[in-house]
Amino acid sequence: MRAPAPRLRVREVRFFERAVRLRLPFRFGVVTLTEAPQAFVRARIALEDGREAWGAAAEMLAPKWFDKDPALSNEDNVAQLWAALRVARELYVEGRLAHTAFRLFEETYHFQIAECRRQRLNPLVASYGPALLDRAVLDALCRLHGVSFYEATRANLAGMAPAEFLPEFAGFDFDGFLAALRPADTLHARHTVGLVDPITAADQPPGSRLDDGLPETLEEVVTAYGHTHFKLKVGGDAAADVARLTAIAGVLDRLAEPYVVTLDGNEQYHSVDEALALWGAIEAAPALRRLAASILFIEQPIARAQALLDDVHALSAARPLIIDESDADLEAFPEARVRGYRGVSSKACKGLYKSLLNRARCVRWNREAGAERYFMSAEDLTTQPGLALQQDLALVSLLGLAHVERNGHHYVRGLAALPPAEQRALLAAHPDLYVDAGGLVRLRIARGRLDIRSLAGPGFACAAEPDWRTLREIA
Repeated sequence: MRAPAPRLRVREVRFFERAVRLRLPFRFGVVTLTEAPQAFVRARIALEDGREAWGAAAEMLAPKWFDKDPALSNEDNVAQLWAALRVARELYVEGRLAHTAFRLFEETYHFQIAECRRQRLNPLVASYGPALLDRAVLDALCRLHGVSFYEATRANLAGMAPAEFLPEFAGFDFDGFLAALRPADTLHARHTVGLVDPITAADQPPGSRLDDGLPETLEEVVTAYGHTHFKLKVGGDAAADVARLTAIAGVLDRLAEPYVVTLDGNEQYHSVDEALALWGAIEAAPALRRLAASILFIEQPIARAQALLDDVHALSAARPLIIDESDADLEAFPEARVRGYRGVSSKACKGLYKSLLNRARCVRWNREAGAERYFMSAEDLTTQPGLALQQDLALVSLLGLAHVERNGHHYVRGLAALPPAEQRALLAAHPDLYVDAGGLVRLRIARGRLDIRSLAGPGFACAAEPDWRTLREIA
């Protein structure tokens, strides 16, 4: 019988920020990003026996994804996410009773949503606060017990017992589900092609090349990293999207080996009929025959205000649909399932416990269906190399997902913006994941894969912490 999960209190939470400037502009949905800050969280926990430890987490403060209201500036969006973090900090440190790590999330969940609603923050924004704090708390808990994130989760060190919180899990063996999870040594990196990314050198205006030693066009990316997995953004205009996909297919179809593709609608289509029209146009284009056959699923094509109102069974029968931006709270995936969606994204910025709960839902629903019908995908939100990327990769691997969208590394110049000591520490601690390429430390992608074996050390997937002295502390 499993020993009771340790109970803890959060004694202190500190916030930090680092500016991130992109080497290439990245357009997703309604925003073209050239810079954004990254949030860092440190949490100090104490066990009932008096032992204490610090844990950490990091995530981009990405504008125009959590809340796409055009009346809000990028700075407004960043302020919203800091507000959600402050609400979570107040809830997590105020507790008089010790809780397991999961119980801490469970006890504060509805208060987090309610207080953020009072501050006019939607549930997707609200979830950002606990998403970082839960990872920092679990990192500290792993360090106190000298175990990896993988070992901690499989042994249920966090004390996940959701049946009382979510009655749908009554009778489900959650301990058994967690114990059966098996991380992999490698993952396919699914390269993102943004809406303004050049496909070939001919797409680059004169004088626009960086020539900084890193690939710039899709053609160069494929040559440099050997990708066979891709995520393609579409923009809401079926004719323009088909034309751009045709240009992309002109590059991908040169690959001798099979490739796989996912389409990301980023809420750019207003109804299921519009999204069906896009799929019909893709199927009807002879130049897209191989690309269309390679599409695994379509991600959130319909704007969130309408996405869970439309019945999407007809479109999902053609290609499975997943929710991403509509995955705003813990009830979203079951609701989407009724509408015809078959999958949901895992993003560390939405919460590690949400990802584990949704993975358990897939396991349970597939057992009931007698087939592998429901699934999860792993998506990026400009996740940066270092702490944020490593925790996300570890979560994806433990969920049993074979590939993960990776885009954040492509739009920055490796780890060049990090202090030299931090670069050296990450390279030394994770030589499988990073490489020194002519003096530039960057993510190592070989034959389209990421080697992540070094993430199995004590703590939550990071053996080298950020250089806290170089970060700007946020009150």
